[in-house]
Amino acid sequence: ICIIAHVTAIKMPTLHRHEEEKFFVNDEGRKKSVPSIHDRPTKELSVVVPSYNEEDRLPLMMDEALDYLEKRQKRDPSFTYEVIVVDDGSKDQTTKVAMKYCKKYGSDKVRVLSLVKNRGKGGAVRMGVFSSRGKKILMADADGATKFADIEKVEEGLKNLQPWPNQMAISCGSRAHLEKDSIAKRSYFRTLLMYGFHFLVWFLCVKEIRDTQCGFKLLTREAALRTFSTLHIERWAFDVELLYIAQRLRIPIAEVAVNWTEIEGSKLVPFWSWLQMGRDLLFIRLRYMTGAWQLETRKCN
Repeated sequence: ICIIAHVTAIKMPTLHRHEEEKFFVNDEGRKKSVPSIHDRPTKELSVVVPSYNEEDRLPLMMDEALDYLEKRQKRDPSFTYEVIVVDDGSKDQTTKVAMKYCKKYGSDKVRVLSLVKNRGKGGAVRMGVFSSRGKKILMADADGATKFADIEKVEEGLKNLQPWPNQMAISCGSRAHLEKDSIAKRSYFRTLLMYGFHFLVWFLCVKEIRDTQCGFKLLTREAALRTFSTLHIERWAFDVELLYIAQRLRIPIAEVAVNWTEIEGSKLVPFWSWLQMGRDLLFIRLRYMTGAWQLETRKCN
């Protein structure tokens, strides 16, 4: 298995952008070049929202997030933000729905990045991160399962990690405190899969974080640059590799309990998705262990 993992590994992650992905459409309908994470930050916060066929669930999340962000900015005019919706090759009207918010709030606050083809959640988040302008970058799921106001909890978690080595730190929202209630609502088969996945994560990759999969993570700009430049996994297990990389780089990580509600319409197919994630977890460990994957920083082009 080690030999197969090493031989089949793509040595460095694919960071290439299609020509169309180097631009976004502003609120006036004009094409503008996307900024780069290598530029100096000009916002306090960037919110990256990966979206695949989310025309139905996205509005609830965007309404809640923008209501919170606008009220916070009124209280504190020095607080600046942007929301980047990354349409991951959707086949529905996700881009059209997101552009309504761009026109309402202006493209300085809401931007839509449309990917030419589906990359997977990790790939979509990475493209959003690489196009961000914030000192801090928040990953937030399009389904709005996590209450957006809980950003204050993960911000506090990040603050408590100071001083940040090389300005790098990560604060993860966590649903681990809700596990007992969720087990009561799940079938025995799904509960077995969940425990199996948690064991593999702990045994192979990440020992200190109980919930690696909550899509509510806050990173400093420097931590986002280092981890996402190295990331290879672009689908469901990308969170685990992200945290595995962070641990290897000795980036401090906080885990903070957040409010979470299960929203219908999940893209996760229980058995096959867990099987794919199990394979990816094994390959993450083996490919870094054998040197097929290195902790190198590359620039997106």
